[in-house]
Amino acid sequence: MGNTLLDVRNLRTEFVTQDGVVHAVNGVSFVIEEGETLGLVGESGSGKSVSMLTVMRLIPIPPGRIPSGEVIFQGQDLLKLSAEEMRQIRGNKIAMVFQDPMTSLNPVLTIGTQITEALELHLGMTKDKARKRAVELLKMVNIPEAERRLDDYPHQFSGGMRQRVMIAMGLSCSPQLLIADEPTTALDVTIQAQITDIVKRLKRELGMAIIWITHDLGVIAGLADRINVMYSGFIVETAPNREMFANPLHPYTVGLLGSIPRLDEGKRERLTPIEGLPPDLVNMPVGCPFYDRCSFRTQKCLEENPPLMSVGVKHWSACWNYEAVRERRDEILHRTTRDVAPA
Repeated sequence: MGNTLLDVRNLRTEFVTQDGVVHAVNGVSFVIEEGETLGLVGESGSGKSVSMLTVMRLIPIPPGRIPSGEVIFQGQDLLKLSAEEMRQIRGNKIAMVFQDPMTSLNPVLTIGTQITEALELHLGMTKDKARKRAVELLKMVNIPEAERRLDDYPHQFSGGMRQRVMIAMGLSCSPQLLIADEPTTALDVTIQAQITDIVKRLKRELGMAIIWITHDLGVIAGLADRINVMYSGFIVETAPNREMFANPLHPYTVGLLGSIPRLDEGKRERLTPIEGLPPDLVNMPVGCPFYDRCSFRTQKCLEENPPLMSVGVKHWSACWNYEAVRERRDEILHRTTRDVAPA
């Protein structure tokens, strides 16, 4: 790591609806380095997937629109490329794996046809070479009898196997960046662990960068080098993985951590829910979007939305009252100093 691969600057995405303009992504900025894994965390509607679909230029325009922002990838602003230039990058240099493979895979084409299509288009392979490469890819993601299964259709695979096929398709052109949009959400816990283990192994072998989108901090704990927490289209906290779990400094992050069941406790503790609902993205508040749900709120929070502020080494939080969060978070999370001591 060390060289910047993707630099997203002040990205905004909106959707024009009958009820008004939905402010889905509100000035998101972040950098991902070569070989880094970035976790993008937040509840449904926080802007995680929309921000990445904007990066991939997959937002339908209209009703969507991108009023501001830059997405710099290898020195090029992806938002300024033509549709043809973007097609050369999408699936080739940047690949995306979606949450539900059954809606992403074409039900009337064999798995082999769907994998080899990208190889022939982006890498100029012949049909025979593309088929051999497709077999290698299926073996790479631990699909047994790979050569025979190339001629099967999506409905002949289980949910976990279909997700492995999607990962194989994403890796087919050896992308520098893989975006995984909640790829394990619909799978049982055992299959989730298998998929995450496969992705970690392939990252080590191929050296690619990964953006892993999830609503579950527990899933990302063993995957990410760094975590961005999103809420109502804003990044509200960003920190290295270990720092985020040991030292959360935004009330929303504390709330997410408090809602994760713990298996290391001798006694049972009640989970701490986040009360209330996110704000209406059509009528965004002037102040902090988390104000109505926050137990640390003050008058300033109502009047002014806090920017991301440096609160530690490579750690930023968008909270005016992060010192109060620091003082009370362990009480909220039912933990002691022993729980967060460095290994």
